[in-house]
Amino acid sequence: MTRRDTAPAGPARRGRGRTGVVAVAAAGLLLPLAGCGGDAGADGGRTVTVHVGYQSKTINTVTAGTLLRSLGYFERALGELGKRDGVTYKVDWQDYATGAPITAQMMARKVDIGSMGDYPLLINAARGRQMKAPTKLVSVTGYNLRGGLNMVVTRPDSTLSSLADLRGKKVSTSVGSAADGTLVRALQKVGVDAEKDLHKLNQQPAVGASSLQSGGADALSQFVAWPGLLVFQGKAKPLYDGAALDVPTLHGVTVRAAFADQRPAVVDAFLTAQLQATGYLHQHPLDAAQQVAKATGLPPEVVYLYNGAGGIAAFDPTLKPQLLNALRQDVPVLTSAKLVDSVDVDAFTDDRYLKRVYGAGYAKALASTANPAPVTGTDPVCGGRAADPATASESWRSGEDRTTAFTTPSCLLRYVRQHPGAVRVGYVPDALTGTRWFADSSVWVRDPAAAPSARFQPFTTPANAREWIARHPGARVVGYDAALRESP
Repeated sequence: MTRRDTAPAGPARRGRGRTGVVAVAAAGLLLPLAGCGGDAGADGGRTVTVHVGYQSKTINTVTAGTLLRSLGYFERALGELGKRDGVTYKVDWQDYATGAPITAQMMARKVDIGSMGDYPLLINAARGRQMKAPTKLVSVTGYNLRGGLNMVVTRPDSTLSSLADLRGKKVSTSVGSAADGTLVRALQKVGVDAEKDLHKLNQQPAVGASSLQSGGADALSQFVAWPGLLVFQGKAKPLYDGAALDVPTLHGVTVRAAFADQRPAVVDAFLTAQLQATGYLHQHPLDAAQQVAKATGLPPEVVYLYNGAGGIAAFDPTLKPQLLNALRQDVPVLTSAKLVDSVDVDAFTDDRYLKRVYGAGYAKALASTANPAPVTGTDPVCGGRAADPATASESWRSGEDRTTAFTTPSCLLRYVRQHPGAVRVGYVPDALTGTRWFADSSVWVRDPAAAPSARFQPFTTPANAREWIARHPGARVVGYDAALRESP
């Protein structure tokens, strides 16, 4: 498997079918527009521009941003709505690096609908209340129940081996972001105060990545897709897997309450389009990854790591109790950092619009925490169907528009060994946290007591591997190349 800094040529044209969110026809579900303002057109009609703030490189928001924009579903839904109410709708897509500027634009009434991570969502709610311009959380884009969307990485030659080693070091993050929240809470668990015991650098993700490379920062704590990108490019290695914190992290869609009250049918149109984009992502994961890669400049292998079948992000727009409870737990972190005074998560959450467009299947989807798009397929090496998300692995061969599933990581290793140079990238789940990661960047452990199909276990970080080894006497760390050679 090779690493590339740019997206390879040859976009995939189809993906294996996935069980996903049912696409909902926009025309039949949109409510009549109420109290809609706009500019008079030459024909005496009205033109309404809907301003959408999104983060193209924060790729677990793609169903409300990059992919949605690429597919044109929102424009189509608004076109159907316009036929009903005689209004011409336009969409102004505004791309930002983080959630903070989207919130600022919402407060200035220059963004109507925005997508951002959990901590920025809470700041969004607090700012809206403070400025008497309330906002509402209306849906989720991507989430991970254990927190695997955030990660702390270091340079490849770094000698840092645990979070405790960050004491006194310079750590880059985006203050108030989901990654910052993970950093603060993870450090608390090892007795390190993120504000007093290290030098925290408040930087945009791209700036932080440059600081890491130049030596201006010893570590970088960031959200999807920066850790995966830097590791894929060979510019970083994981120090801390956010899933080790075991606290859900999510991204969601927030809407100005005044806008939603004035134009509920537009909010319905947006959520209907988000449902359709989610369904497309589940049904055509490789093609969706290629589209997002083309729009963002990210390598498709990195996009697929997070957004593909069994990816780190599960895409389900329902406002699950576990996720809302996680938001409530996040509030004290933000208040202690003096980023918010208080947030009423229940008052901020409004699922009326999503329930309306989702229909009868909402309750069932709300109750499920299984990834709607798991890795599936017949294992060509070990036989049987890949079904257990804790072990299901996947490879993407060069020049192909499909992936191959394996029942375990050990079976994937055997396949890679049997097809030298043919595998574009392999994906395996961390045996401790379940975080999906690149096979050739994982920390591999050989367990001589295990069956051949479970002989080798992958981990995102040395810390995860050490914890697992402590419970498996005789197991030892081996390099990726050694794991390939020793695969039975």
